[in-house]
Amino acid sequence: MPTNDTFDICGINHLALVCQDMDRTVGFYSGVLGMPLTKTITLPNGMGQHFFFDIGNGDHLAFFWFPNAKPGVPGVSHPAGQVGDGDITSAPASMNHVAFNVPLERIDEYQSKLEAAGVNPTAVVNHDESERGISEDISETTFVRSIYFKDPDGILLEFAAWTPEPDRGDAIR
Repeated sequence: MPTNDTFDICGINHLALVCQDMDRTVGFYSGVLGMPLTKTITLPNGMGQHFFFDIGNGDHLAFFWFPNAKPGVPGVSHPAGQVGDGDITSAPASMNHVAFNVPLERIDEYQSKLEAAGVNPTAVVNHDESERGISEDISETTFVRSIYFKDPDGILLEFAAWTPEPDRGDAIR
């Protein structure tokens, strides 16, 4: 397993995104995805709120709600489409998507659970080293199986499982 000899980075403390409606965001991440809301901060001078969801392993997904935030622009601030259904490009310094690590054996189950909750996930995507980069079937070069879906603000999310864990030998420049 690769190690960082420069900084002792232990994972993601939190990734902070911006939402349009705090109640709707809490309903989706806690209600649909089951992530516990662990901390809420009211920002000074009526600037809004900052709140945190536990995503496991001591890591958090955080959101800011700013009452005066400008609207997002699909294709600039975030992808307009989903994998296999539209353009997934976004501008430099934008956030393209958040991938949550999930157990490999539960990918199909989680796709069904999302559909049952009224979320529109993609089919299971088998990322591999084929010419297209994805396959309908698992092959010996499949390195991640995943499903993509969007939150109420259009943020692209992914449930992803390594098959197997990558190592330094998998990285080329």
